[in-house]
Amino acid sequence: MLDSMDAEELAALWRERLESWAIPEKILAAAPADPWSYPLARFTARTDQALAEPDEGPTLARTAEALPGGGALLDVGSGPGAASLPLHARIGHLYAVDTSGEMLEELAARADKLGVPVTTVTGRWPDVAEGVPEVDVAVAAHVVYNVPDLDRFLLALAARSRGRVVLELPNRHPMSWLSPLWEHFHDLVRPVRPIAEDCVALAAALGFDVHVEERESPLERFGSLEELAASACHRLCLDPSRAQEVGRTALELGMWPLPRDRWVTIWWDRPV
Repeated sequence: MLDSMDAEELAALWRERLESWAIPEKILAAAPADPWSYPLARFTARTDQALAEPDEGPTLARTAEALPGGGALLDVGSGPGAASLPLHARIGHLYAVDTSGEMLEELAARADKLGVPVTTVTGRWPDVAEGVPEVDVAVAAHVVYNVPDLDRFLLALAARSRGRVVLELPNRHPMSWLSPLWEHFHDLVRPVRPIAEDCVALAAALGFDVHVEERESPLERFGSLEELAASACHRLCLDPSRAQEVGRTALELGMWPLPRDRWVTIWWDRPV
């Protein structure tokens, strides 16, 4: 079916499927905290781990092989820089875009220690794309499931890169692991799509010569059942006091230990 659809249809389907992940207002209204928020410490820890032990997976490899020494790199949805700063020895200038000023401050501090010149841009891509010059390589890791207008997002990345665009994303929505718990605690069946295949199909329909590589995530999602339960309470809009109950339920549902995610790297080069 996807093969027979054009880019406009695929973009609309992506948007519709992503919107289906919205949490019902009745549940959201009772949430003790924003269930979509992420703790800054989780991102900084991941970046520091990536700097201490650079990942040898396809995302970093495809970015590195297309980035000339001293080249310009654009990192969209950068967080503190896990997808870009491990390449500090090759970066001549890093342009980092994120909606969070706190994330960009963490990135800038690490870039300074590594001697990487950096320009940070606070805002949502592609709304801020005009403020970024053309670069050698553009990377966007673990961000597309937050992007409803994915066609505009991808086209703007391609327009800013004179070389390569590299995406990394889980093969399914990053909140999919919670689906059994949503059904148990809220009698709510969560969607299955969009998935990475939908992003690949849209990129191809936009005319990009897409390459795809998949692997097991190098990271465990949680280090303990207690950590899983605390995160699940937050995501499920439950009071933190119910963490033990959530942990017991996760065990009963066979959710611990969680299998590792599958990560997909999607990349293409600008035609010469």
